[in-house]
Amino acid sequence: VIPIGGADMPVVVALLNSYSGLAAAATGFVLMNHVLIISGALVGASGLILTQLMCKAMNRSLPMVLFGVGGPAMRAEDLYEGRVKTTTPEEVALLLDGARRVVIVPGYGMAVAQAQHAVAELAHRLEQRGVEVVFGIHPVAGRMPGHMNVLLAEANVPYEKLLTLEEVNPTFDYTDVVVINGANDIVNPVARTNTPSLIAGMPILDVDRARSVVVIKRSLSPGFAGIPNPLFAADNVLMLFGDGKRMVEELTEALKSL
Repeated sequence: VIPIGGADMPVVVALLNSYSGLAAAATGFVLMNHVLIISGALVGASGLILTQLMCKAMNRSLPMVLFGVGGPAMRAEDLYEGRVKTTTPEEVALLLDGARRVVIVPGYGMAVAQAQHAVAELAHRLEQRGVEVVFGIHPVAGRMPGHMNVLLAEANVPYEKLLTLEEVNPTFDYTDVVVINGANDIVNPVARTNTPSLIAGMPILDVDRARSVVVIKRSLSPGFAGIPNPLFAADNVLMLFGDGKRMVEELTEALKSL
């Protein structure tokens, strides 16, 4: 596991789940325990199926995940220096006040900050103003498939507002504002280029095609893949640095005062 790139870790986690089932089944044969054999075989098979589904979602083969290597790393200093534009909750509130369609993209940072309820409240406030709000869910956002769906369901976000990558990507061309909360690799445009990297060829959310993008993030640190994200330096992107939950709460309060 040690040499495997960070962007591939969700796939490896699923594979290790499968291995745990195989280990249980093997233990069942040693102990002559039919319950262990059957349950272990079921866990092993389901883990392997999940691994295959995740490889397909990442557009990578399992051998490439286990033995592949990435290309030379980009220098963050060269990519970000003098190009990153910061903003405040008040400025973002003004931006959202004039929007007709907003897409919220949750990521692992939202899970760490436990910001799902704050994000749901922001979406509710926007809808009260007549704004169309949907959520763009990447299949491997967070630690495991369905991670974001579970968190947003906990915050009572209607399921029909959770759009898959295939559903939401064609809509970015007519989206006014994209609000990214803690996502990194799943919105990294490097995946669309031919540059050798750990995420090359991985399907991503094409958020850079929207009119404006707001990224809520603690810092410019890289995601699981460990590579810089050119999106943060794009002309139509504003960076809102801070805790994912606190920034969303301040943004919601600023929106209420307009």
